[in-house]
Amino acid sequence: MTLEQVNNAQNSDSVSHLKIRYAKYQYNLGIQLGMLNNNFSLPIRVYYQDTDAGGVVYHSTYLNFMERTRYEWLRELGFNVNSLIEIHKILFMVRSLEIDYFKPAILDDLLNVTVAVAEIGRSRITLSQEILCNHVKLVSATIHVVCVGAEKLKPVSIPVPLREKIGKFA
Repeated sequence: MTLEQVNNAQNSDSVSHLKIRYAKYQYNLGIQLGMLNNNFSLPIRVYYQDTDAGGVVYHSTYLNFMERTRYEWLRELGFNVNSLIEIHKILFMVRSLEIDYFKPAILDDLLNVTVAVAEIGRSRITLSQEILCNHVKLVSATIHVVCVGAEKLKPVSIPVPLREKIGKFA
């Protein structure tokens, strides 16, 4: 269902009904992919390519899942990676990370990968990320990213529009 379908409904009873259905749809979508309790969450299915011969997710693959989630989080905030590079002339680089593995994910698991802002500085952001499966924490990480100029790759201030959006989730 789209917002256009809701707005184009004819009688008022069906309009109210559709608006309620649309609101529920948007809420459920927000739970599946979006901001909830100051966290961004992205569902990721474990594919064969993500696993070793035993069907267990390879340890470095979790980092790929977390990076994908950070990209989608920025997109949700209105800043896709291309716009950061082309318009704002910046990009984010991982400075350091600490990761703890608690339980393995296996082939065909549906994971929930989250990102939350722990701290924001002039040019750096500390993020907390988790990977869960059926509400069980599999992996936890603290990631420090630094905002750098796209040309010289030297630290620069996080652009004000992005800082304002990120600040709402810190």
